[in-house]
Amino acid sequence: MLPPTLPFQRKTLLRKLDSPQLWDLIVIGGGATGLGVALDGLSRGYKTLLLERHDFAKGTSSRSTKLVHGGVRYLAQGDIGLVREALHERGLLLKNAPHLCQNQSFIIPSYDWWSGPYYTLGLKLYDLLSGKLSLGAARHIGKSETLHRLSTIKPEGLRGGVVYHDGQFDDARLAVNLAQTGIELGGTLLNHMAVTGLLKTGKGQVAGVRAVDQETGHTYEVRSKAVVNATGVFVDTIRQLDAPGTAPLVRPSQGIHLVLDKSFLPGPDALMIPKTDDGRVLFAVPWHGRVVVGTTDTPLSETLEEPRALEAEIDFVLRTAGRYLTRPPRREDILSLFAGLRPLAAPQHDSAPTKEISRSHKILVSDTGLLTITGGKWTTYRRMGQDVVDRLIALGKLPDAPSRTATLPIHGAGGAPTPPDRPHLALYGSDQPALRQLLQEHPELSEPLDPALEFTKAEVVWAVRYELARTVEDVLARRVRLLFLDARAAQRAAPTVAALLAQELGFGADWQQRQIAEFEQVARHYLP
Repeated sequence: MLPPTLPFQRKTLLRKLDSPQLWDLIVIGGGATGLGVALDGLSRGYKTLLLERHDFAKGTSSRSTKLVHGGVRYLAQGDIGLVREALHERGLLLKNAPHLCQNQSFIIPSYDWWSGPYYTLGLKLYDLLSGKLSLGAARHIGKSETLHRLSTIKPEGLRGGVVYHDGQFDDARLAVNLAQTGIELGGTLLNHMAVTGLLKTGKGQVAGVRAVDQETGHTYEVRSKAVVNATGVFVDTIRQLDAPGTAPLVRPSQGIHLVLDKSFLPGPDALMIPKTDDGRVLFAVPWHGRVVVGTTDTPLSETLEEPRALEAEIDFVLRTAGRYLTRPPRREDILSLFAGLRPLAAPQHDSAPTKEISRSHKILVSDTGLLTITGGKWTTYRRMGQDVVDRLIALGKLPDAPSRTATLPIHGAGGAPTPPDRPHLALYGSDQPALRQLLQEHPELSEPLDPALEFTKAEVVWAVRYELARTVEDVLARRVRLLFLDARAAQRAAPTVAALLAQELGFGADWQQRQIAEFEQVARHYLP
């Protein structure tokens, strides 16, 4: 039988805001960090509410390089503590969400005599730091094996390569599954709910939030013992609500990725280019039958909700990849491109390169009691959540209770046999049988959203009923990921998705047209 939709229905979740109850914890922000905080609080038994202005992982958390990693570059910078922590968390995440996170092999090609031994030695230290949670030993391979495994890299001057292992995942799908896990633990997690103000006591202490339902315009005032600002690159917006004129905590840095056809890297191995012109690394990673190539590190002066790749960034990624591939990618080969903003801690000196700013997370508590967390990355989302809740306990805002997230299975874990005709359904993990039942009961939903693509109408219906999707963008960007895989195909599929959503949600033709138009605006940012 299909599981009941009731816990995931928006009206069911909203009903919990109508009663004048006191929450233990309110989390502002539905990205990796906010979801990590909410899940940790729920694992300890706290009455927890999470509010997200747009959709879960709408911002930075859906625009990563799709890696669960310790950070090879951080190791080179000598940040051993950060790497060790991230490698431990990598191991936990692969255990807790095996349907979304996999062991991925990477190859660093060597075109000189010294880089092979150098990277082999460094990556053996990387393995050592991962301890019992290692994904596989690093080793040097010869030229013939390197060319066999990376058949599209340039053979001229190639001496060999180094193989190492890291994690690979689907970021936005993990965010959706985390939200589902939180609801299953009794939490209230709402997307499309904007926090517009902070409630305070007579003594000026933060005591809750004012929030507006983006669909209806209805305003809610909800009170809690603790409020956490986990809004990523937008933490300073919430901090201004708390104390206008507060100095910025975050300096945004943009990273972009290009998505190419699988033919550019046809094998199962990922390519890692260890040093680019800007001193970063560049990855080409197999992902959902395509290849994700990136990233960049471009300081920005403003924080945008829908950042756009700069021409110089696109040229840089194409040029760098072209130095290593026998068929250099061109602009017209790009299926989709996306830009994300990193919430880096603002440096004391504006001249500090963003690649040198620590990626470790930071927790700040204001005089009014608002706790803000910034920095970090997807790999350490769980640890960030645990550290925040530990801090709230230390401050006396919450009663002491142990965290259970280290061994908490994420929604979808447990897996199920994947039908050979629909391999992409592996992402649904333990939900696969129910999704297949939906397909059997409604054969018309087996039609693809686009003739050239693997995604079906059933996945749209599933996204609305069980995955909290409310808009065309929610579905095409963060449930089936089509916008990130092929932006033009996503544009073609938008009318079909809008019609299915309208039928499920009870909206009319005008709503459908607005949804298509709004999605068209967003999709333009993903077009090459």
